[in-house]
Amino acid sequence: MTDPVDPVDLTARLVRCPSVTPEDGGALDILRDLLEPAGFACTRVDRNGTPNLFARWGRAGANRTFGFNGHTDVVPVGDPADWSRDPFGGEIVDGILWGRGSVDMKSGVAAFAAAAVDFVRDTPPDGALVLAITGDEEGPGKDGTTALLDWMAEHGERMDHCLVGEPTCPDTFGEMMKIGRRGSLNAHVTVTGVQGHAAYPHLAKNPLPALARLCDRLCSAVLDEGTDHFDPSTLALVTMDVGNPATNVIPRQGRATVNIRYNDAHSGQSLSDWLRAQADEVAGDFGVEIAVRVSNSGESFVTPPGELSDLVAAAVRAETGLDPALSTTGGTSDARFVKDHCPVVEFGLVGRGMHAVDERVPVEDIRRLKAVYARILKDYFA
Repeated sequence: MTDPVDPVDLTARLVRCPSVTPEDGGALDILRDLLEPAGFACTRVDRNGTPNLFARWGRAGANRTFGFNGHTDVVPVGDPADWSRDPFGGEIVDGILWGRGSVDMKSGVAAFAAAAVDFVRDTPPDGALVLAITGDEEGPGKDGTTALLDWMAEHGERMDHCLVGEPTCPDTFGEMMKIGRRGSLNAHVTVTGVQGHAAYPHLAKNPLPALARLCDRLCSAVLDEGTDHFDPSTLALVTMDVGNPATNVIPRQGRATVNIRYNDAHSGQSLSDWLRAQADEVAGDFGVEIAVRVSNSGESFVTPPGELSDLVAAAVRAETGLDPALSTTGGTSDARFVKDHCPVVEFGLVGRGMHAVDERVPVEDIRRLKAVYARILKDYFA
């Protein structure tokens, strides 16, 4: 019998790949070399220079197909001198694995890849197993999981259910899973007036009081009180920029950006309409021009509690003794794309330390994550 795949060793090997978005660093080759000998049909689905890997065990169009989704790209390390250890060293010291991506989310990819290989070798299921792995989750997200899903649609591939292996637990492994995500929207506001001398304000049209008024109105607004599965939506003012080094000049323009994390009481369109209505009112009050440019990273969504969340929760409970909370908190993930393809939930490691200097993870948590994923597969195909 073949020895089980060690998810800790696999994580360390992936961490040693400097896969800062959009570079792959050899990470997907490592996974392909693991999966193909186990019978997975692997296809590189690179788009516009973005590396992606699709792997399927079993027959396309099988009566039951379970999928895992994850990413091997990572955010930049910052100044390597700030790190206690080589950020791409994959060192294991006193039961801790160090390195960029160790939490977000090379451990998750290693755990589900290891669980998948062992499962199909030891107990070949009546169905199919898909791994959709991208190198563009930390970047723009336009040619990563979306490219994989587009390719799957073109080639008759699909998943009936999917688990995204992002970190989901705030403090303790097993305490939380995600059944949805808030939407995320950025609004870039530009207020234009008339430049002039600060000593003669009546000859100018100062855009800054209007900008301040609008920002105050937006930040003071109560968007909602929360919904059945979501906390209240939030709006944060993230920057105000004038670019005026002179104290005797009234500037022509001022800019600000707000970020809205919204629940299912709203859509990107409804919030865009609200933002522009607020801007129009303030523009009329001050006699200036206000332009609002909106970019929406993804709509809010929820996978209602049921078959998939029950399956994952039962596996977590069996392996950790904890009942995971069903949450929609946090930022965005690629689940926002997968939800248009099939029901999707997320479960992974404790997220503390992701994107930070000295990112690291207990090796025991990686092993326990593999055990959870293995139990999910066993129960799904039982």
